[in-house]
Amino acid sequence: MRAVLWDFGGVILSSPFEAFNRYEREHGLPTDFIRSVNATDADHNAWARLERSEIDVETFDAAFATESEHAGHRVAGRDVLALLAGDIRPEMVTALDRVIEAGYLTACLTNNVVSAPGHGYADRDDVVSVMERFDQVVESSKVGVRKPETTFYTIACDLLGVAPDDCVFLDDLGVNLKPAAALGMHTIKVTTAGQAIGDLEAVLGISLR
Repeated sequence: MRAVLWDFGGVILSSPFEAFNRYEREHGLPTDFIRSVNATDADHNAWARLERSEIDVETFDAAFATESEHAGHRVAGRDVLALLAGDIRPEMVTALDRVIEAGYLTACLTNNVVSAPGHGYADRDDVVSVMERFDQVVESSKVGVRKPETTFYTIACDLLGVAPDDCVFLDDLGVNLKPAAALGMHTIKVTTAGQAIGDLEAVLGISLR
């Protein structure tokens, strides 16, 4: 292995799905309702188009409300965007630092959106501090493609100058890991920080704690 590729939300940051579920409980919505809206027509829905910067926040706000209403419960898109900010997982940052110290190339591969509260990253010093550690940061809102589109992964490899089979990729969503594995990457599905660090230690053969 020459490179370690990291998702951000749900890997370095705590998962936004926790915030989604809290919102659903507070508003009497079915558990995982927001995720189900995002998963419907996943390549072309409002969420996908926003992550590729094909629409702005105002358009997303209305489009997501319409899509969620069709699914049974109207939720404003702005409400969803306000839930995206997570907390830094310090043990994952330590693992990232250990990977860098060991001489591996690193990249952050993140599906994100422009001008979304808490998810543009630029207004958070703790997030900027982590982002500055990576050799490359690939953001869907800037490159115009998103995970799980294959091009997203090849962009990262090209920027680092590595082949897919030189990489290990960590993400919390299986749908994002499948195309990476198909390209030849070693993949790790992140369920908890401890599990992910242990799996990465096994792949790289070094301590990351």
